[in-house]
Amino acid sequence: MAPQTPDEPVPVRLEKTENGELFIQWSDSTEQTISFRKLRDNCRCANCIEKRMEPAKESISGEKKLSNILPVLSLQETMPLDIVAMSPVGNYAYSIRFSDGHSAGIFPYELLKSID
Repeated sequence: MAPQTPDEPVPVRLEKTENGELFIQWSDSTEQTISFRKLRDNCRCANCIEKRMEPAKESISGEKKLSNILPVLSLQETMPLDIVAMSPVGNYAYSIRFSDGHSAGIFPYELLKSID
């Protein structure tokens, strides 16, 4: 990851909202809110990328079909998603620990800024 250049915006204020969103105020005076779910869904750790890359199962006719195997969820995964902790990674990203136990992703400022 390239170091942050002076003209690229950086977070100057972070807050969790009551609506399950992360509020970010950027150094360029823009403001952004991102739902915790959207943040979690945009994780780029190796495990999350691998899960997103898994080919959809198809039936003989070529239609997508559901797996007969139901995922086993942990108690944490059944609860509403929350951010438990955020910590800076250098001067270009945040490490975010979610209430479902996931904490492997690093969220560069560029990624955060790009999430609608």
